[in-house]
Amino acid sequence: MKKIVRTILAFAAATVMFTGCFNLEEKAYSEIVQKDFEPTDQDVVALLALSYSEFGAFMDWYGMFDCQEEAADVIITPTRPNGWDDGGVYKRMHYHKWNSEDPGSPASLYYYAFSGINSANKVLDQLKDGSLPAGDLTAAAIDELKALRAVWYAVLLDSHGNVPIVTTFAQTETPKQSTRRRVYEFVTKQLEEVIANGLLTEEKSDYTRLNMWGVKMALMRVYLNAEVYVGVPAYDKALALAEDVIDNGPYALSKDYSDNFKWDVDQSNTEIIFGIPYDEVYPTGERVFSMGMKFYPPSQGREHFGYANSTWGGNCGNPQFIKAYDPEDTRMGKTWAHGPMMKKADPTQIAWYCLNYLPSISGEKEDGSFSATHVDFGCRQLKYEVNPDVPKMNQWGNDVSWFRLAEAYYTAAECILRGASSSKHNAVELVNAVRSRSVATPITLEQLTTTTSRVQYGKCTYGNLNAEDLTKYGVLHNWDDDNRAAELEASQVAVPSGKDNDPIFLAGMYDEWGFEFALEGLRRQQMIRFGTFSTRNWFNHDADADDTKAIFPISKSDQLDNKYLGQNPGYASANGLMASDVAIDDPIPDDM
Repeated sequence: MKKIVRTILAFAAATVMFTGCFNLEEKAYSEIVQKDFEPTDQDVVALLALSYSEFGAFMDWYGMFDCQEEAADVIITPTRPNGWDDGGVYKRMHYHKWNSEDPGSPASLYYYAFSGINSANKVLDQLKDGSLPAGDLTAAAIDELKALRAVWYAVLLDSHGNVPIVTTFAQTETPKQSTRRRVYEFVTKQLEEVIANGLLTEEKSDYTRLNMWGVKMALMRVYLNAEVYVGVPAYDKALALAEDVIDNGPYALSKDYSDNFKWDVDQSNTEIIFGIPYDEVYPTGERVFSMGMKFYPPSQGREHFGYANSTWGGNCGNPQFIKAYDPEDTRMGKTWAHGPMMKKADPTQIAWYCLNYLPSISGEKEDGSFSATHVDFGCRQLKYEVNPDVPKMNQWGNDVSWFRLAEAYYTAAECILRGASSSKHNAVELVNAVRSRSVATPITLEQLTTTTSRVQYGKCTYGNLNAEDLTKYGVLHNWDDDNRAAELEASQVAVPSGKDNDPIFLAGMYDEWGFEFALEGLRRQQMIRFGTFSTRNWFNHDADADDTKAIFPISKSDQLDNKYLGQNPGYASANGLMASDVAIDDPIPDDM
């Protein structure tokens, strides 16, 4: 019998969120015989779309953003008067008290990643056995899917470390766990092979698909953090990839920092190498960009932006981090809302003030009451611009960068400062090339290599800024009606002590990473790499000196479902197994 092509539509249906970028149209091939079918690149896009759709989890509920940012020192989510608390999950992330039984982060990230891996494996299997025809494009499509799968494994390498490596959708036996070293080897080998094959385009076309430069950025990021993952630095390799992207890639730094985060950013952007498209009109499932909902107070956010529904009101910047910005650094004002936020319907009326002040993540005052997280407290994000013409939707349509060129610049600079050899670039010049669009005064080598961070680390027992600091990024208005003015006047800065004063290697470079990439899902990774994640106090977070928190636990449910899955060090095992006892550490075979 003639084999009938029945494909594509099942996969195209999963690509609703990509329609603005891929411009897919449904095509029925049910009557087309395979020998007469000549697939186009657009058909291959439809085949790959299901695998790409999982990247929407970056800004999804309890997604990668939450795991990378809530556990770090840039944002905090206090209990607000409206009660939004999600069962304390965000406070546990702040305190580093997460466990294997948490229903949200970090278990969700594990699920999202393997969902992306399974989607890639499914299409890979079908391309390899010919049940999905791609003609002459088959080899390139296979490489693209291998790269996508490797990117998801890079996420797991960073977050959970010891995970199963699954390379076929048809696998019937329960997958066995691999060590973090083995996962690292798998990721780097897969990405190196895709690069060596040279089948992916090097053209700057659609940033919602991985081209060769996106693959190099993925490998660059893994090599930059290799010392964390496997104890062996790979700064020379990271540098070589970063310089290749800088020198030979078709990208350029955006003229303005904010150009990368506009609500209508599109393919004309010169800096984004790989991005995630979101659609405010046709979101796919739960794949929505929820940044605005999480950061703005309920009724006040609705009044300011003209939302039809209330926002949630929780997240804000850590005042210690906000205070660390150089006064002339325009990234502060382009990242954080501060001062009066006016009503959209009446711009002469104030919806709420954003003040760089927050007494406690718990919302509890010294007298035991719970009014300490007034809606005005805390600078809110405005890095990701709101579409002023589509306020009726709670989800946003912003495309979000996963890799952008500035990361290559900063990676190259850090690698050079860490001792990697380079004859092409100067670390200070690389940083200033990025920084100069936001800060008029060039940074110096001495400032980059200082051992003192601008972030004023230290646990805050109550309050974290004095009255003079309140007006730095915001206007203190009259709260005589509830005596909050006196409360603010009494707040004090905690004096850093102990390890909070210990030197940080390349502290200036560390700070630059924080200011440039705030709210882009990289901060936890940065803190671990620079050694501050478990050694510093910040806000209400106590340093625990527990390096086992550098990876997240395997969830209880996953352990119970997989008899071969051991728990990561420092966490309670649900099935009695530990990863150190059962995880495979054999070399990666060539056919994986």
